[in-house]
Amino acid sequence: MSTGVQTQVGQFIWHDLLTTDVERAQSFYTELLGWEVETWKPGEVDYPMIKANGAQHGGFGPVEGGASHWIGHLFAEDVDEAVATAQREGGTIRGEPGGHPEVGRWATIVDPQGAEISAFRPNYDSPAPAGVFLWDELLTDDVAKAKGFYGSVFGWTTEDMDMGEMGTYTLFKRADGENAAGLMQKRESGGPAAWIPYLGADDVDAAVAKARELGAQTFFEPMDVETVGRFAVLADPTGATFGLYKQA
Repeated sequence: MSTGVQTQVGQFIWHDLLTTDVERAQSFYTELLGWEVETWKPGEVDYPMIKANGAQHGGFGPVEGGASHWIGHLFAEDVDEAVATAQREGGTIRGEPGGHPEVGRWATIVDPQGAEISAFRPNYDSPAPAGVFLWDELLTDDVAKAKGFYGSVFGWTTEDMDMGEMGTYTLFKRADGENAAGLMQKRESGGPAAWIPYLGADDVDAAVAKARELGAQTFFEPMDVETVGRFAVLADPTGATFGLYKQA
């Protein structure tokens, strides 16, 4: 784990892919995006970490009794307080809060609409690694409830933006006023809410084509958003949803 400046509360600082096939997932992302895999051995079970641009950004692990999905870890001042608040606000806790002396303390929180996120208090000073996970976005059936839930648990405020035909886009903001994540109404009903990470790509169209060759499924073809950039949304060969993003 890299060290550095203290991370801001309410910021994504790590991402894990929990997948039904760890080896296939590692092969897909390393071939698609040029990531390296660096294995950390904290105990009996190895933890393969995502390495790019000389820094660690996240990891891979087996999913327990569910579908493959990405989970983002948010810096929390007090994990136990975040857990208690989440439960008061209608969320649930998956499993028991965990921890490791070299890493920190964490808990997996499921919001009232079913989206999964982690409250994480690291035992190390570290800035969020840049250049790989460029953005995180929540798709939900209940935007108003999501605003209230994440505001209570992580202290986020919100700012709505009119995106024309795309509808209203909400920015989650940290206490220091910096953008933390995005929020949108799901276009299709059914299924739980979900967090989607957007991964940096030098050429979104070329990356989408390569992802298809590697077994990915495309949900949203590459498109431009003025002043924001070009993006696409896909599912990797193990079923986890992610975005590809090139900033404007």
